[in-house]
Amino acid sequence: MPWENSELITGDVVAKLQKLKASDGSMLQVHGSGDLIQTLLQNDLVDELWLKTFPLTLGTGKKLFAEGTQPAAFEMTQSVVTNNGIIFANYKRAAK
Repeated sequence: MPWENSELITGDVVAKLQKLKASDGSMLQVHGSGDLIQTLLQNDLVDELWLKTFPLTLGTGKKLFAEGTQPAAFEMTQSVVTNNGIIFANYKRAAK
């Protein structure tokens, strides 16, 4: 069964995402795709970040802001700290 309001993106991902972002559709969201978020950050296609920070270190792994990420300013719009120390923070793109 096809997903409602979804579009399969193949080929030139960046060009297709730029076109979708410029259209009058719903908000585009990425959940849990480290590779796709790197592509979005490298091509300045992120308007908002919803980050969850957990109080533990793993030692190794992928970096959220890896090499190639375009410099951009964000401002915090909301934050919550849970009883066990998890931080939920939302950031929107600040003026350029």
